[in-house]
Amino acid sequence: MKILAPTLSQLARLRSWQIQEWIEEPILAQTETLKYLLAHGQYTEFGKKYNFEKINQYEEFKNIVPLHHYDDIKPYIFRAQKGEECLLWDMPTTWFAKSSGTTSDKSKFIPITEDNLQDCHYQAAKDVITLYYQSNPNSQLLTGKSLIIGGSHQVHPLNEQTFYGDLSAVLLQNAPLWGQWIKAPNLEIALIEDWNLKLEQIVETTINENITSISGVPTWTYILIKKILEKTGKKKLKEVWPNLELYLHGGVSFVPYRAEMQSIIGGTEPIKCLEIYNASEGFFAAQLFPEDPEGLLLFANHGIFYEFLPMKTFNDPNSCKTLSQVTINENYALVISTNSGLWRYIVGDTIQFTALHPYKIKITGRINHFLNTFGEEVMIEQTDRALSQTCTATNSTIIDYTVAPVFMGNVQNGKHEWYIEFTTPPENIVDFAKKLDDELKKINSDYEAKRFNNLILSLPDIKQVPVGTFNRWLSKNNKIGGQHKIPRLSNNRFFLDALDNLLGCAQ
Repeated sequence: MKILAPTLSQLARLRSWQIQEWIEEPILAQTETLKYLLAHGQYTEFGKKYNFEKINQYEEFKNIVPLHHYDDIKPYIFRAQKGEECLLWDMPTTWFAKSSGTTSDKSKFIPITEDNLQDCHYQAAKDVITLYYQSNPNSQLLTGKSLIIGGSHQVHPLNEQTFYGDLSAVLLQNAPLWGQWIKAPNLEIALIEDWNLKLEQIVETTINENITSISGVPTWTYILIKKILEKTGKKKLKEVWPNLELYLHGGVSFVPYRAEMQSIIGGTEPIKCLEIYNASEGFFAAQLFPEDPEGLLLFANHGIFYEFLPMKTFNDPNSCKTLSQVTINENYALVISTNSGLWRYIVGDTIQFTALHPYKIKITGRINHFLNTFGEEVMIEQTDRALSQTCTATNSTIIDYTVAPVFMGNVQNGKHEWYIEFTTPPENIVDFAKKLDDELKKINSDYEAKRFNNLILSLPDIKQVPVGTFNRWLSKNNKIGGQHKIPRLSNNRFFLDALDNLLGCAQ
């Protein structure tokens, strides 16, 4: 590894000028990307249906091709899984990323082509390393290994030609040679389906490695770190891996976890944290440098053409905007066309632009994950921020949380009920609720209006659940590990009722 490190580091740095091109000319990069996608798409069954060969510019594309949800393209995907070719993309589609929603048992199978693997997922990963070296020229990142905390599903055959697994399994199975050199654990362990067994194996095989970076969803990363400390008897992770310098996180907001993670990792200097936005549908964005306060740099030249549907006009597909038309602080649903054959596909995430030169975004939530039972219009990004401020003010830390409404009754107003799994609980839960309420009022004027004089909403109700509660629910519902996560916000009580049932059974 030490012999390879200088070469890998030099290669990572050499791409800087290419990255700078699309950062400085993102509109041109997007125009060229759409041309490239249409050129390939015209030979597919989908492209012939919508006359791709006659489309020359975006407005034509927008007017001819409708927006698509997963169910709209599911018939094409089902046929592709059986081995049919040239349905959505003009090259064979042999891999599918299995993705399940946080509140649904239904699974999506997202097509992943070779072009998508190489030009989107892997190229974006290399660009993240290059950008990191730009901001940290003395980094020793590639002198050690990157610990990747992936999903809990193996690769499974659909037939002799096609396979599926969760995104991390697909990426690991197809990783280029350079990727195999710098990652841990080995592929056999990484693809173990039993999450608890996999954690044990990761701990056993990596505690003596030179780990310089970690990649994973915060919840599962925290659980792994705790197991490593239990195994080694150390108090801080940097006592195990002294050269650890970078934590790459995504999947859920890092804001509520930041203080606890920095504490448990330890070290004389805080570990550098860098957020990435890598979904089954594509690698969309990453912070330009660790802790970039402006948000995530949108990757404009990685086989994805972006459109942005304002949430305030979500039911009007004609209101979609291109990158050149977006504004700061507007809430958009993300719409993509990709080199895996997704065409004007509504991902399900909502984002806001935080900067336009270059284009940077923040993830604000999911289209269906928000609180608006009483007209309060609370987004995940807002609850994450309010909770983080409250934890700091009350010297408390959390593992995870979920929020749902308590509906109005004959003798009561509505309110929000928070189920929080604390690692360090506050001294006074009522004071915590009042502080959280105040923070939400500062962030969201609609919430503040509904809370005025308790006319519509009463003070939030905070319920502290035992450590391990959310993990038990995930395990019970076969959602343990990897990209699975707790639904943060909901306009119904289905999830809270399920938790109540779980907690009742555990008592």
